[in-house]
Amino acid sequence: MLKPQTQALFDEYTSAHQHPTNRLTHKLAIPLIVLHIVAMLDWVRLASVPALPGGSLTLAFVAWALASIWFLRADAKLGLIVSAATALCIPLGRLLPVWTVVGIAVVGWLVQLAGHAVWEKKSPSFFTNLVHALVGPLFFVALLTGDYKLAPQAQTAPQTAR
Repeated sequence: MLKPQTQALFDEYTSAHQHPTNRLTHKLAIPLIVLHIVAMLDWVRLASVPALPGGSLTLAFVAWALASIWFLRADAKLGLIVSAATALCIPLGRLLPVWTVVGIAVVGWLVQLAGHAVWEKKSPSFFTNLVHALVGPLFFVALLTGDYKLAPQAQTAPQTAR
């Protein structure tokens, strides 16, 4: 059972993502965007910490820790899944050449923005509520796990000519 605040965030997120093709574009774009953001944040070295993988504290570790706190507070189970997947982006990003990470960024954002421009015909919800940048990954994991179910959309009857 979702917390009321998380349920409300998911309901608000759903209202900005009604078109099925837009939702499909997000299932591809959100993981790509998360991967590229984490990989790029990992390029920013903050301090030498030999105990950490790679021997450095990077902005990726800081962002991951802060995002994980938010994810876990929103929902413990979903937060663990999203936090673990996000953590895996650090070593994966380190394996990828810079040009690949940049390419992933371009593709991810083009797919994401196309979903909103072409099918949804609305700007992305994080433009008006920045928290939705964190809600997106949690929302799609909730759909995958069945912790959040979309209401069936009403089918409109075909118009007959008079």
